[in-house]
Amino acid sequence: MAESKFQLDFDAFSCPICLDLLKNPVTIPCGHSYCMRCIENHWKREEKYELYSCPQCRQSFVPRPTLVKNTMLAVLVEQLQKSGCQSAPTGQCTAEKTDIVCDICIGKKLKAIQSCLQCVASYCEVHLQPHYQSDALRKHQLMMLSGNIQDNICTKHSQVKKMYCRTDRELICGVCCVDPQHTGHCIVMAAEERAEKQVEVEAKHLQVVHNIQNKETHLESIRKEQLDLKCNAEEAVEITTENTKMLHSVIYCI
Repeated sequence: MAESKFQLDFDAFSCPICLDLLKNPVTIPCGHSYCMRCIENHWKREEKYELYSCPQCRQSFVPRPTLVKNTMLAVLVEQLQKSGCQSAPTGQCTAEKTDIVCDICIGKKLKAIQSCLQCVASYCEVHLQPHYQSDALRKHQLMMLSGNIQDNICTKHSQVKKMYCRTDRELICGVCCVDPQHTGHCIVMAAEERAEKQVEVEAKHLQVVHNIQNKETHLESIRKEQLDLKCNAEEAVEITTENTKMLHSVIYCI
């Protein structure tokens, strides 16, 4: 029972970004609390969009909120530290050099398991949870891990590339569809294009497999013909040899 209470205490006063006990805690307008350094680093990555969001609920703030230390929370965290609580038993895998790391983790980086197109970020199992729990984040499109997730965002309109222009053979966003540059072009959903390409690839794969099987059958037929010719040649040599011996015997008798 004591162990369960200890874990609850840690979860209540840990930073959702670095997963350690809050250091110099601040509470942002949506009510979530972070280490001041963690949330500042998170917002630095968002400065180019001029939009500052909460890593948990994704609520956005404009302009950037002023961060003020939460004194009461700082006192509670200090008391918790004195109780001997130092680190969180996350059970997560620390990222290796070749792994794609979580964009939210601060300090010890954890291995990311999925990327989000809307957030343009990759998340570990812990930081991905808000995408399953928040009604707003459930609408986000999660994808397999990608080290170049920015390639899926339109640099002109900062929108996810969900459409495909068959005329220009490129992925575009919804705003690009009404751009004069694509007027009269054949545009379809990227998922539709992907599905059609997948069917084409599978058909080509089957054709290649079929061609290989035909060539293997033809090659086997050639090998059989070669073997038959070899056997016939050996048989002919044996017959010739026997005939020669018989001829020599007749001549000797004469």
